Amino acid sequence: MTLEFRDILVRQGQFTLTADLTLPRGGRFAVIGPSGSGKSTLLSLIGGYLSPDRGRLIWDGQDLADQAPGQRPVSTLFQNHNLFPHLSVKRNVGLGLRPDLRLDRHQQQRVAEALQQVGLAGMEERRPAALSGGQQSRVALARVLLRARPLLLLDEPFSALGPALKSEMLSLLSRIADDTGATVLMVTHDPADARAFAPQTVLIENGQARPPRPTGPLLDDPPPGLRAYLG
Repeated sequence: MTLEFRDILVRQGQFTLTADLTLPRGGRFAVIGPSGSGKSTLLSLIGGYLSPDRGRLIWDGQDLADQAPGQRPVSTLFQNHNLFPHLSVKRNVGLGLRPDLRLDRHQQQRVAEALQQVGLAGMEERRPAALSGGQQSRVALARVLLRARPLLLLDEPFSALGPALKSEMLSLLSRIADDTGATVLMVTHDPADARAFAPQTVLIENGQARPPRPTGPLLDDPPPGLRAYLG
């Protein structure tokens, strides 16, 4: 299975983004580029929140254009984690299985196992406000783990965390990606995150999402636009 951007063009006012590239299944890709270059636009296109003005988005031979966001084989993790403050940890995670939270015994066991995997056993009844930032990240990751969608999109999910905790979350994310076999695209502004997590990087500059390149060599010798952005 591959994710194919076939002659994609997205227009938003004066801004345009083009993409003509292929991402193999199971790959881990950083998405990096200057502010406003279209990184989040690319994720919104995959998630179904934007439609291309031209071209096709193909997953496993199927055009995703006619699929609503909820029907797509996609999970998205945002910086704010999209946790519901009035729900307990286990209910926030359970949403990954059933939006109505009518979980049977087997599904409840799966929630408990996911919380165990991310190191939150014993915190099932806590509310998000009673958790640290790192613990909230773990709740969001547990929900992603239960959804087990083949495409996982991350829009700077750990940017608010300190370096040590961020490293811990990236390691946990790597384990989840290995367990699920998901294709992962992670938007980041931090080259260290890209090096730590993603063997390949999609560079977006001058309105174009470029085919993936090995992360280390790209960041060691970046093109002028990326060099200016990274400083």
